[in-house]
Amino acid sequence: QLQLVESGGGLVQAGGSLRLSCAASGRTFNTAAMGWFRQAPGKERQPVASIRWSGGSTYYADSVKGRFTISRDRAKNTVYLQMNSLKPEDTGVYYCAAGLGISLMTNWGQGTQVTVSS
Repeated sequence: QLQLVESGGGLVQAGGSLRLSCAASGRTFNTAAMGWFRQAPGKERQPVASIRWSGGSTYYADSVKGRFTISRDRAKNTVYLQMNSLKPEDTGVYYCAAGLGISLMTNWGQGTQVTVSS
């Protein structure tokens, strides 16, 4: 079984930055991609960014392009999400996920809260 543990959420003012981390442990060999999703209050969970474990190709939602950067450290089995120029609409619970692709995630972390104040 694959376990994902997120860290790095918190409260930040608009325009600020945060970096989220997601450490994977356990059965990682079936993981082709990892990504970040967020769920804003009263809304469905939406993809934010993903990265292919081999090759490193990335995907970003239009709303975060140019502000967020996803990266991975294969030696540490860890994925990061650097979030800059944060906006109040970025507020939500951010979930780390792993699987075969952005629409085929099968393992999820517990989530970490990000709150951006105006």
